[in-house]
Amino acid sequence: MGSRRRSRAGGVGAVAAVLVVGLAATAGVVWVLSGRDAGPVTPRCAATLEGTDWYFSPVQAENAALVAGVAVQRGLPARAATIGLATALQESRLVNIDYGDRDSLGLFQQRPSQGWGTPEQIMDPVYSTGAFYDGLVRVEGYEDMEITVAAQAVQRSAFPEAYAQHETRARAWASALTGHSPAAVSCELPPVDDDGPAGAEAQAAVAARVGRDLGLGEGSVRPGEDGTVVVDATPVAAEPGRAGWVVAHWAVATASVTGVVRVRVADRVWTRVDAAWAAAEDEPLPEGRIVLTVAAAD
Repeated sequence: MGSRRRSRAGGVGAVAAVLVVGLAATAGVVWVLSGRDAGPVTPRCAATLEGTDWYFSPVQAENAALVAGVAVQRGLPARAATIGLATALQESRLVNIDYGDRDSLGLFQQRPSQGWGTPEQIMDPVYSTGAFYDGLVRVEGYEDMEITVAAQAVQRSAFPEAYAQHETRARAWASALTGHSPAAVSCELPPVDDDGPAGAEAQAAVAARVGRDLGLGEGSVRPGEDGTVVVDATPVAAEPGRAGWVVAHWAVATASVTGVVRVRVADRVWTRVDAAWAAAEDEPLPEGRIVLTVAAAD
């Protein structure tokens, strides 16, 4: 009898141990799942086109903002921006790299030995983007060409068909960054680093960057109250509403380097915390006016 009691007790103890382990495992799963929701942000940006999100890293997004911005500055159609983005995606993954095949460099993998400029010039993304568009506008009828044909006419690539694989992603970003697709660009970003741009420094950084990428000068960009930058976007496009979205999307796409934490345009607002466009609680802004808020200085 004593033996049987010990056996039964041992069995009960084993069952209890299994239950404890099972509960602990379940709790662990719940903790892991909840921890996943509360974990660090994986930085990324997306442009939405026809219900599909097309992702870039923050570095790719800021370079995309420049490539599209230069097209806007020059009064080129959105198709030019699509071709530029697809080309840079194929050539460098839209990253300003300092290496490549033979002496190829930069966003568009241009070669100094082929007359594209000095290595220093080509590594300047503003210069290299401008040089690409200089070549593109000399291609008669590029607006109606397939991307592979238009890009190849400029680049003279050994793999011309490769540009086509990037067309839809490039079109999504070009449509948004040229203002044709409202509320289409959003970025998931961590909080601004302690050593990142903030306060007056960030306001100045935004003003300099919007001047570089979109050609808007002091008459269109001014510091506002409470760490804001007020932008008059109307010079960048004939339609004020579209111009507003050009600047608003540019501001989101470059937020990783400018310290922007909030973007207001028309009746919409994007914040770094929510990482999405939402209806603004404030009164709608006039068409073509954008208010950017930068990280506060300590």
